[in-house]
Amino acid sequence: MENPNIDEAKRRAAAAAVKLVMPGMRLGLGTGSTAAQFITLLGARVAEGLDVICVPTSERTRAQAAALGIPLTAFEDIDELDLTIDGADEFDPELRLVKGGGGALWREKIVASASKQMVVITDASKAVTTLGKFPLPIEVSRFGMEATRRAIAKAAEATGCAGAVVPRKTASGEAFITDNGNYLVDCAFNAIGAPDDLAQRLSAIPGIVEHGLFIGLATAVIMAGAEDLKNFGHLE
Repeated sequence: MENPNIDEAKRRAAAAAVKLVMPGMRLGLGTGSTAAQFITLLGARVAEGLDVICVPTSERTRAQAAALGIPLTAFEDIDELDLTIDGADEFDPELRLVKGGGGALWREKIVASASKQMVVITDASKAVTTLGKFPLPIEVSRFGMEATRRAIAKAAEATGCAGAVVPRKTASGEAFITDNGNYLVDCAFNAIGAPDDLAQRLSAIPGIVEHGLFIGLATAVIMAGAEDLKNFGHLE
């Protein structure tokens, strides 16, 4: 069950993000519990007449947005998005992120990369000095997964990271399958001392579809603490 204090913090961060949405915007809609709070609030504004068009980052997000009457479009029909609002599993002082806890990291990264701005909404528990406390998710091809898993461990070791690289399972013990039909592995590195280096090494591994290190994508973070909101980065 969600901690009520954290749940309320997520709502406050989401409410602040909704104020950034202007009529006519093309929005990317993130995935996860905090993004879901934003989508709920956005749906209320759409019901009041706000004109926006949105691209969801997962089938779960698509279903929620559609149920709220939020207008959706195919990504190929939009050249560029004005703003993406998404959550994160962790962020550091340089606004580098770990994402993918919800399993949608590939689509989330594509959407964020096509946006003029990516604003991350979080509660205070997601702020870290060094990334890695949250296991790093990596989406991998089903073909050759074991070879890919070994390559991930080798790349991590070269950057000073060590820890189990574990295939993600569902609650019933089945392999977790992403919306794209791939597997996920979660890397328990505990601390990622050189995230930029690790990101480059992971991107060079053929069996990796995408990794959960989001570097140079977040333009701002809205973080809700116990009583206040803090902004990091640049909000337009």
